[in-house]
Amino acid sequence: MSIHPHAGKPVRPEDRVNIAQLVSHYYSLTPNVAIEEQKVTFGTSGHRGNANKRSFNEAHIVAICQAVVEYRQKQGITGPLFLGKDTHALSEPAFISALSVLVANNVNVVIQADEGFTPTPVISRLIINHNKPLAKGDKYADGLIITPSHNPPSDGGIKYNPPHGGPAEGNITKEIEQRANQLIAGKLVDVKQLDISQALQSSYVSKQNFIQFYVEQLTQVIDMNAIAKAQVNIGVDPLGGSGIAYWPEVAKQYGLNLSVVNPVVDSSFAFMPLDKDGKIRMDCSSPFAMSGLIELKDKFDISIGNDPDFDRHGIVTKQGGLMNPNHFLAVAIHYLMTHRSWSADCKIGKTLVSSSLIDRVAAKLNKPLSEVPVGFKWFVQGLQSSEYAFGGEESAGASFSAMDGSTWTTDKDGFIMGLLAAEIIAVTGKDPYQYYLDLVDELGEPCYGRVEAVANTAQKTVLTSLNPADIMIETLAGENIENILTNAPGNNAAIGGIKVVTSNGWFAARPSGTEDIYKIYAESFIDKAHLDTIIAQAQEIVSEAFRNAGL
Repeated sequence: MSIHPHAGKPVRPEDRVNIAQLVSHYYSLTPNVAIEEQKVTFGTSGHRGNANKRSFNEAHIVAICQAVVEYRQKQGITGPLFLGKDTHALSEPAFISALSVLVANNVNVVIQADEGFTPTPVISRLIINHNKPLAKGDKYADGLIITPSHNPPSDGGIKYNPPHGGPAEGNITKEIEQRANQLIAGKLVDVKQLDISQALQSSYVSKQNFIQFYVEQLTQVIDMNAIAKAQVNIGVDPLGGSGIAYWPEVAKQYGLNLSVVNPVVDSSFAFMPLDKDGKIRMDCSSPFAMSGLIELKDKFDISIGNDPDFDRHGIVTKQGGLMNPNHFLAVAIHYLMTHRSWSADCKIGKTLVSSSLIDRVAAKLNKPLSEVPVGFKWFVQGLQSSEYAFGGEESAGASFSAMDGSTWTTDKDGFIMGLLAAEIIAVTGKDPYQYYLDLVDELGEPCYGRVEAVANTAQKTVLTSLNPADIMIETLAGENIENILTNAPGNNAAIGGIKVVTSNGWFAARPSGTEDIYKIYAESFIDKAHLDTIIAQAQEIVSEAFRNAGL
């Protein structure tokens, strides 16, 4: 995908979203679930869509929430449901719709005290904190987060976190999406819903200061005293996201030298530099979307960006600028495994499209590695049981165990990854990029790339069904192919695509679960030219698969 000429530049008038029209369409447009693009469809991070395209409208939300209620009833989940929302324009009306259905079904709902925004990791932590001391059969909690993550301002999203606190597994989301589509097809006659004013006055709604709760617990997972003592100069850009009220409280609580460089919340996100494709996208791993913070890098020892629901992190250093997410994952893993007193057999979890530098770090430290498909849901069980000490994915999402080895979150946590970068400086005297240079000096430096291309539903289906027999070559970029994977070695789960591996490189091709694109991930431990050859061959393999399918 080529770089848009306005990438990294300020939003133009024609780039802005008509927020009033978008919200109006949320209420006024009705989806037709006989049309694939208008159905409830759960990808790797819940259901996402656009009200203007009839893929994220009130009908979707009330049907999904009714389906969640029915799932809870079947599973005997009778505890509170923690409900959060981010700063996207559609999140506010969707929050109201969700609350009206949940309360009508006599679900005890807990929301932020001021009805403000709540990050994804906070919901996960709330669920885990509530459920950890409970005996079997007690009133377990779960949660819903209304967010499309880093997606453009026109999008909305909703995801369900069951009692383990992390993203729901595929069997759960499949049941919810099927029931939700049935409800929409039946004109929502089986959906219970209250007027929002009645819902808010109901005894089924309670309010809690989620900010105070989360901030006070951070010492369980990060050496906050070390950061404060070293007076690490931290710059933070929340990118207008749901954690914007949290960072000042973190600074106040622990006496940190922390500055929020952009305190603006605006559902149009018109303050954002345009992303690589010329769209407004709050992707904290994109150098284009993060260009504002990158320009300020010399003012701080470390700079941190987050996406709207704060489950992702972007780390900016003075020397290295915005770190490649894979590079910081490798640094975080090495630091944690050498500065925490966790059990010797705790596993490192990575997605199969994350850097093989992580494999080399694990081997150096003699730590077991588990490679799983794309999607943080694959780490949930291991993090919950403390079998995994760390789970991280290539798209700048990760979480790790608390200091004592217990579960912190079972969802991605952008706060702790940013604070870990500050802890690394405080404890080692090196910023994460300097730490990375030391690692690659010993283990080899990777060249990592990712390319995207538009793909329709039929093409995405072809990619999902690829198998080793479809790869009609024996070498990749001049090296013998050592392995062709359609299942992840860590848990034998289908990867929804294919991965081809050589001794010094690899590529993986898979469709996006949330957008009409496919992605090719690739890496070389030789050089950039070798990486480019890998990507070119991967693109030809995908194109050949489409041609063979008549597409």
